[in-house]
Amino acid sequence: MRLLRSTALLAFSICCTVGLQAQTTRWQQAVNYEMDVEMDVESNQYEGHQHLKYTNNSPDTLYRVFYHLYYNAFQPNSMMDVRSRTIADADRRVQDRISQLSPEEIGYLKVNSLKMDGKKLDYEHVGTILEVTLDQPILPNSTVEFSMDFEGQVPLQIRRAGRDNKEGVRYSMSQWYPKMANYDDQGWHANPYIGREFYGIWGDFDVKITIDKSYILGGTGYLQNPEEIGYGYEEEGQKVKRPRGKKLTWHFKAPQVHDFMWAADPKYTHDKIKMDNGITIHHLYIKNSKTAGNWEKLKEYSPKSMAFLSEHFGQYPYKQYSIIQGGDGGMEYPMSTLITGERSLPSLVGVTVHEMAHSWFQGVLATNEALYPWMDEGFTSYATNLTMANIFSEEPSDFPQRGSYVGYERLAKSGKEEPMTTHSDHYHTNYAYGSAAYSKGAVFVAQLGYIIGEENRNQAMLNYFNDWKFKHPKTNDIIREMEKQSGLELDWYKEYWVNSTKSIDYAVKSVEAVDDGTNITLQRDGLMPMPIDLVITYQDGSQEMVYLPLVIQRGNKPEEAGMPKRILTQRWPWTNITKEITIEKPFSSIKKVEIDPSLRMADIDRENNVFPAETTEE
Repeated sequence: MRLLRSTALLAFSICCTVGLQAQTTRWQQAVNYEMDVEMDVESNQYEGHQHLKYTNNSPDTLYRVFYHLYYNAFQPNSMMDVRSRTIADADRRVQDRISQLSPEEIGYLKVNSLKMDGKKLDYEHVGTILEVTLDQPILPNSTVEFSMDFEGQVPLQIRRAGRDNKEGVRYSMSQWYPKMANYDDQGWHANPYIGREFYGIWGDFDVKITIDKSYILGGTGYLQNPEEIGYGYEEEGQKVKRPRGKKLTWHFKAPQVHDFMWAADPKYTHDKIKMDNGITIHHLYIKNSKTAGNWEKLKEYSPKSMAFLSEHFGQYPYKQYSIIQGGDGGMEYPMSTLITGERSLPSLVGVTVHEMAHSWFQGVLATNEALYPWMDEGFTSYATNLTMANIFSEEPSDFPQRGSYVGYERLAKSGKEEPMTTHSDHYHTNYAYGSAAYSKGAVFVAQLGYIIGEENRNQAMLNYFNDWKFKHPKTNDIIREMEKQSGLELDWYKEYWVNSTKSIDYAVKSVEAVDDGTNITLQRDGLMPMPIDLVITYQDGSQEMVYLPLVIQRGNKPEEAGMPKRILTQRWPWTNITKEITIEKPFSSIKKVEIDPSLRMADIDRENNVFPAETTEE
């Protein structure tokens, strides 16, 4: 009996251990794409063949798979069309334009045949998703091969992808191929495309594109046949031998990426900038009076941006990056971006920096943008603000994130804010989505500098990239990086800032003489608690700080360079609405008492942060 009981306990212990390991082990699927596509530039239609090796690294058996067919969104009465015509604040680029597309202007992507390991499969086109029923399941830790024939029509440029955009670029070929949906620990992510964000599987791409020989191409991947193609891709002194005939085949390979974009136009000018570290930056644009001067000047700023971002957020892992005129504004893709190019120099540099910064947070870290758009757009906005302040401004701002704080404050006071846990597709308004993803997401990072200290935050951002590149991190992963670097508990910050719409508002309630000292009473008027830096300025101009960390952060941030010396540190329980402190300085010696003069805490009402209250002279 004892033997049986001991055996049972041992078995239970092993099961618990295995179960715990299974729960904590991170896995992700893997893909290997080989695609051949031929474009007809007269009809704007193309035919392609796709061979896909799919590795199921999950512990689950898969009985179905799903492909994204993004171009099917650009048809009247698609979900994207209906959503755009019914949302309160439609994207001005879309509005009701999809509903007005003619048969020659719509986009479509159709699968004509599909096999797995040589056997035909049943499938159904359901809008922008191909639903596939498998005859044989895909077992855990196994690899299968899919082969597919497909055809597509490039839609008139409306949103991101398309043909003949407003600046005359013929083809902006993003979202152009049947793309396997991702499967992770939360299951399948086969979201219909309504114009929001993306989530893909890491893998290698081998793509051949056959098109009229007058066209110049650029995008994701390394060109494999530059000696045939030329047009600026050949090395210095290399002889170009273009094949006879009307068409050329461009052959690209892209290692360890989660998507593949290309653009094409006969009028592209192709410039190359070779950086000292071996990275080549490609510029492809239509040279005219609106572009020539600024794109020439951009050649100074794009390598500066690459160098700055690599230094502060982690080394860019590829050997090239392409900045290509096209699309409908600015949109990031692996190793490349599409941007509209007829801009002022500040606008051109700004959009280039922003899309390049996406190479870190969307291209290499690649969180699920549908669930965590702020971890891409917000972190990218933060990095953009910092980069622009350092490479473009003659007098760098001492607070480059100010614009993001203003955007967040406007959202918090609008009555339209939704928690950042809201799925990207399901925000009630475009305004709430954009402000949360871009502004509030940027403030998430900037405000951590206030909570744990700038140096800790900066190092944690580097650690985050190096620890989580190519791994699809989630909210807890960035929080844990900040905790490990600082030694502080930060779960409360995530729960308030990300999971809720509760805002920060602290006030100096009173400053009064008491005996030979001064009594200061602070009050939390907002629903979100925060640690407080209280700076006291004396009549002689000197300053000192009272530091009031939250009890639940379980520690103190280090004293920061450039900040006043701390004379007092006391913990503030979040349950207590007010906090009284006494300093041993007479009331008459005090000129001003202010909560967070650094402006790094996103207090939505700063008028009550100062004693005596500051008045604006008319």
